[in-house]
Amino acid sequence: MTPEWALPLQQAFITFFNYLFKACTAFLQYDSPLFWPFLVSTLVIGAVAWRIASSGASWREFYHRYFGRALWWHPSARVDYLYYVVNAVFFPVVVGPALFTGAMISGWLDKLLAPWIGPFAPAGEAGFALRVIYTVVSFIAYDLGRFVAHSAQHDIPLLFEFHKVHHSAEVLTPFTAFRSHPVDLALMAWSTALLTGLTTWGFQRITGVSVSYYTFLQLQVLLWAFSLTDNLKHWQVWISYGPFLNRWLISPAQHQLHHSAEARHFGINRGFEIAVWDRLYGTLVQPQRGETFRMGLGDGTDGNWHSIARIYFWPFGLFWRRLLRRPAA
Repeated sequence: MTPEWALPLQQAFITFFNYLFKACTAFLQYDSPLFWPFLVSTLVIGAVAWRIASSGASWREFYHRYFGRALWWHPSARVDYLYYVVNAVFFPVVVGPALFTGAMISGWLDKLLAPWIGPFAPAGEAGFALRVIYTVVSFIAYDLGRFVAHSAQHDIPLLFEFHKVHHSAEVLTPFTAFRSHPVDLALMAWSTALLTGLTTWGFQRITGVSVSYYTFLQLQVLLWAFSLTDNLKHWQVWISYGPFLNRWLISPAQHQLHHSAEARHFGINRGFEIAVWDRLYGTLVQPQRGETFRMGLGDGTDGNWHSIARIYFWPFGLFWRRLLRRPAA
């Protein structure tokens, strides 16, 4: 029988190994970008797109360029793999308790405003049409929440010190998507929860019915659809949707430009799925055929972010240095 004093330690070990197991079996997790259908779609779409754009080139060249050691064993990529595992445990344990969901926001609003507008008493469940509309609207709110947080990370210098972690990647693989500082991740989670929560609350109050979005394999159906191509944004196969569609949706090529270390590309293409936000904000840039650029920060620190300690702690030092810096006389 386990002594009472050891129970918290035992629970900590169980929690640790649960999160570690989930990270190591991500290819079986519906809600992970590394879920095997998403990886397969990445490979197939990437290979087909490359073949169309590079007619006459050999498959050996494709393998060397996109599966070669120079990409997947680059020091930047190696720290991505380690960080992915470490943060898979660290983030939910340390930061997770401070997060909230859209459903929580919706519930809090109901309780807060009930004395003035009365409690929410649903007249039933939403029908097919309302669920379709809500699925689309909630996805738009979620994507807008990500854009708002991402823009704040770029436009507010103090926040950019943490966002540097993601942009310090010198090569892109699907694991680079996980290369975000916990402060970055928390801000993104709070922003999306706030907007989706407000959307849910408003939608239910307007329609008077309880509503939920459509899912596919436990994931919002539109998130599922976009997840089939999302890994391509952090893989270096160049795929543009063309001048017209790039104005509406963020293509892999546009997001790769976002990771460019060239000054002309700083802060562009901040959207995740919908390009309209960038158009309205003035940060949308079309990818040009044959465009070449380096990836990274381009601030002289590229190559200095190859350790877990640097990724976690260096941004705090940069944050405080910037915060305490006196304005120029």
